Amino acid sequence: MAEIDGGRLVAKQLKAAGIDTVFGVVAGPTVELMAGAQAEGIQVVGCRHEENGAFMASAWGFVKQKPGVLITGSGPGTTNALTPLYHATESAMPLVVLGGATHSNTRGIGGFQEGDQIGLMKPACKWAQSVDSVERIPELVYLALGKSISGRPGGVYLDFPGEIPSQRVEESAVALRGEPHIARPWADPSAIDEAADLLAKAQRPLIVLGKGATWAGAGEAIQKIVDRGIPYITSPMSRGTIPDDHPGFMNSARSAALRGADVIVSFGVRFNWMFQFGRKSTPDCKIIQIDIEMEEFYSGANLEMGITADARNAARQLDDALEGRKLACLENTWHADLRAGCDKNEATLVGPGSSDAVPIDPHRVIADLRSVLPRDAIITEDGETTMGIARQMLPSYTRASRLNASTTGCIGTGVPYAIGAKLARPEAPAVAVLGDYAFGAAAIAVETAARVGAPVVFLVVNNEGIVGHTIQDNLFPEGSPAIASLLPAHYEKMAEMVDGHAERVERPEDIKPALERALASNKVAVVHVLVDPKATRLSGGNYMG
Repeated sequence: MAEIDGGRLVAKQLKAAGIDTVFGVVAGPTVELMAGAQAEGIQVVGCRHEENGAFMASAWGFVKQKPGVLITGSGPGTTNALTPLYHATESAMPLVVLGGATHSNTRGIGGFQEGDQIGLMKPACKWAQSVDSVERIPELVYLALGKSISGRPGGVYLDFPGEIPSQRVEESAVALRGEPHIARPWADPSAIDEAADLLAKAQRPLIVLGKGATWAGAGEAIQKIVDRGIPYITSPMSRGTIPDDHPGFMNSARSAALRGADVIVSFGVRFNWMFQFGRKSTPDCKIIQIDIEMEEFYSGANLEMGITADARNAARQLDDALEGRKLACLENTWHADLRAGCDKNEATLVGPGSSDAVPIDPHRVIADLRSVLPRDAIITEDGETTMGIARQMLPSYTRASRLNASTTGCIGTGVPYAIGAKLARPEAPAVAVLGDYAFGAAAIAVETAARVGAPVVFLVVNNEGIVGHTIQDNLFPEGSPAIASLLPAHYEKMAEMVDGHAERVERPEDIKPALERALASNKVAVVHVLVDPKATRLSGGNYMG
């Protein structure tokens, strides 16, 4: 009979569950997990820092609709994944961290890198557990994967005491578990009928999409509803669930839509700060919330009705229930008024987006990027000014193709997100749109991208600091040492470091050709554009955000 070690057993269970890529940093005592994964034909993405690896894994999982998996060493190697676990849980992204720990027989007496890793991780994730024997590895890995994607996706932590990965067991003595077929829950038909009645009678109806709709693959079903003439808005990371050029897409008049609606139907939306806690609508607005998790119905929003269901199934039911009903909103100017508001807000960006000013207006950078991006592009956004402008100006057309700081507002995600997303969807071009501060938070991952064959274009919009010079100039004493301002460093040399494609741009007419060359290079590319450090994004509306 053949024996197998714990690391190889982990890999076999991951493979049985359909996981073909894992991320991590080589460290004890989990080297066996990485070696086992390679032996099983799983791609192992070796990273330079666990935080970057975890963000890559969660982006890979969000795009792939599978659990993203990170393997870490003990102590600091595992605690480096704490922020990404918190971020994944709050932002509903699937992440499983398989962390090494000190040996069981040295706990409590100062074992190497000893720490209460379970205690640290529990508040940041959906579920945390320790592997108590090599025989239980398949069962516990199976549970970890399942819990990361069940209901609302999130972070999960599985702790491996130091002796477990190298222990051996008869392969025939353990059973692997495959991917089960999980039936998606349908909505209560009477609730759907009531929602359809309210929607049909509404003078100013609005559909709102969140990441839950993206995760459920509900775009096609919801599009049939909005095709009837009902406008919709989205959260930033659900952009593209329905293509942004749909005539019902009203993100450019998002505030007006939320304030004016008399009936709102939301799919997979959390009424947190990103939607003003559901409080921005009028007091008499009736909110119908559709979500996979019943707990989401108890929030800052004053709900008329909560419907527990899979977003795609509920959308199909609602579309069927609307068949034959006359929509009151088709008799008024609600849709046209919102469209006019969108056009007005978007028109304010035309001038800055075509500016020939030097130093370069950052709006011009994003406008030129928009003109060269194909429809299937994956876009990640990171920073303050840069992310804000990108949200205003860049459209998305495909599911799970837009990733940014999300619910936690976590800076440093843009670079690793782009790498993880590119590995999940290699056929699509991937562009990370980054401020210089945000790029610096994870710039070394450019080497990882080159090494693993993820030809991402990193567009660094350099305004020389955190919100350009605004914070440094306005909040710190004049003449004081720079804290919020940064050097106009040659960031393009990060691409030269890995034999990638490097461009430095200082004039507006050079932006578009540089981007075209970078996209065509099929290499890791850094396009570094120096912009006006005193420029700010236009305010007055959320536009496409």
